[in-house]
Amino acid sequence: MKRQTTIADIFLIVLLGAILPFSPLIHPKQPRQIGKKIIVNIHQRPTDDSLHNSIRLIDAELEEMNYYFRVHHVTDEGYNQIAAYHTQLQQRCRQQQALLATERRRYITYDTLQPHERTLVAVKTNGGYWKAGHFHIGQKLQGRGIVADEKGRVVRALWDSDTILVARRTDSLGVYEGQMNMLLQASGQGTYRSKSGSFYDGHWLNDKRQGFGYESSAHHQLRVGEWKKGRFMGERLKYTSERIYGIDISRHQHEKGRKRYAITWRHLRILSLGKNHPTDGQTFPISFIYIKATQSTTIVNRYFRQDYTQARKHGMHVGAYHFFSLSTTPQAQAAYFLKHSIVAKGDFPPVLDVEPSESQIASIGGDKELMRRIRIWMQIVEHRTGKKPILYVNQNFIFNHMKDAADIKQKYNVWIARYGAYKPDVKLAYWQLSSTGRVQGIMGDVDINVFNGYQGQFSEFVHTGFHR
Repeated sequence: MKRQTTIADIFLIVLLGAILPFSPLIHPKQPRQIGKKIIVNIHQRPTDDSLHNSIRLIDAELEEMNYYFRVHHVTDEGYNQIAAYHTQLQQRCRQQQALLATERRRYITYDTLQPHERTLVAVKTNGGYWKAGHFHIGQKLQGRGIVADEKGRVVRALWDSDTILVARRTDSLGVYEGQMNMLLQASGQGTYRSKSGSFYDGHWLNDKRQGFGYESSAHHQLRVGEWKKGRFMGERLKYTSERIYGIDISRHQHEKGRKRYAITWRHLRILSLGKNHPTDGQTFPISFIYIKATQSTTIVNRYFRQDYTQARKHGMHVGAYHFFSLSTTPQAQAAYFLKHSIVAKGDFPPVLDVEPSESQIASIGGDKELMRRIRIWMQIVEHRTGKKPILYVNQNFIFNHMKDAADIKQKYNVWIARYGAYKPDVKLAYWQLSSTGRVQGIMGDVDINVFNGYQGQFSEFVHTGFHR
């Protein structure tokens, strides 16, 4: 006969369930905890050729940065950012060299994801977001999420109440990491590493480089300074008493129409660097002066010798320059300059001032012929004086006419004239930043120059006559 379950039986079962050690009433089920995750990556060792090429490119970047450190100071904007990236490059170079030294074809690396890094990732859409299989309508996203921008690029970001704190976006050309606006455009501080190897770290606005930043590449000079709408403008210098300033003069500082003016040498001091270079009332001493000596084979500056004598008497570093002409031979001009100028021991290197028009360059056969003539003048003057002359040109001349004259740029220093607010984007010894400067002791406008470096580099230049 089948026994029926009574109320007493049910009571007994409940009682036993409550007192047994494995009872859920005594030991309630704990929620599952997410632990850290170890990711094992198996890498294929690159070929020796690939590693050698990688090291070569890194070395090229490091060399550009070493040049930057030689002519900049820790107080210059961006110096510490560049120093940090320089350290990263050195570490990458050591890693590549270590791989080159091993014969292993495969190697393993380990990445550890901590529990807080393994949270569920939301998929953000218009009007809410998906997370753990549920759509959260009208709610603001908090935490990690992914979203596609209007161009279909996937953005992985960390959100705070629907505001992106930091994001990572990959496109066909490279990877952006940094701040973004609500339209998923790079805005604020961020970095971009292109597949070609260049690296940018700086400020962005609406997906364009805007404001201060730097770009490092093995294929061009380090670009440090201000960007506008994605275009590099140049570096704005901080004009402090630590910089080295100089002037260059000719007869125009003595003659204004029919009037004649003397220079009061004991009072010389820079009062203004020109309209594009505000100094907040600072004034600066003059550390060097260049004086025009000759032009072509017919013109001598009548004030050269007296100005040269006075400059040396008042303790200034002095040099002479020649204004180049395309109407006569470089041999004749070199001889004329050497005859009518002074290049004594302790003087700065002589300078060749080259300012031809486009039509004048075309009339002699173009850039190749112009560079040939420049080489001849420089070689003759170097041989006779024992000093490597400096080439004075503007930045556009470098870009437009010296593409096939790498030997000149490597062998000789350049002095660049550029009267805007930005330092020229080439390696140089001097930058002529203004033709409208004001100097106590000189009547009228004066050309103002700044040495590319600080006191340590200037002392070396004084000693060697060449700026590395």
